[in-house]
Amino acid sequence: MPLVTLIGEKLAKKEAEFIYLGPNNECRNCKLKTVCFNLKIGRKYKITNIRDKRHNCNIHEGTVAVVEVQETPILTTIEKKLSEGSKTKIDNKECKSIGCENYELCSILLNKDKIFVVKKVFENIECPIGYNLQKAEISEE
Repeated sequence: MPLVTLIGEKLAKKEAEFIYLGPNNECRNCKLKTVCFNLKIGRKYKITNIRDKRHNCNIHEGTVAVVEVQETPILTTIEKKLSEGSKTKIDNKECKSIGCENYELCSILLNKDKIFVVKKVFENIECPIGYNLQKAEISEE
């Protein structure tokens, strides 16, 4: 069964990706809020299908579209000492190098108390402030 949510009609494009930032306080009294708030905060989703149904929304300009989404793999940086199959907590390193090409990869919002499994290790990352990192795909345990 596909994961269904609502997104502003102007943003509803097949194959588009977005990061769910969490509930909006202005939606507190909306009868459709459970459909909007059923995603994981900080995770990236890809729109796989756009349904014909539209709803009025006080937040988005115009209406919102009913869309089917798929959670994308979690790509982040991990310490070089970890290998595929390792279990770890992801503790984002303090980084102010916003100009670094890997800043977004290192700054992904993940629950620091959750255990993740390293699914695949990619290349080593050149860190301008000296952390020993590698790019990896991880998943929740």
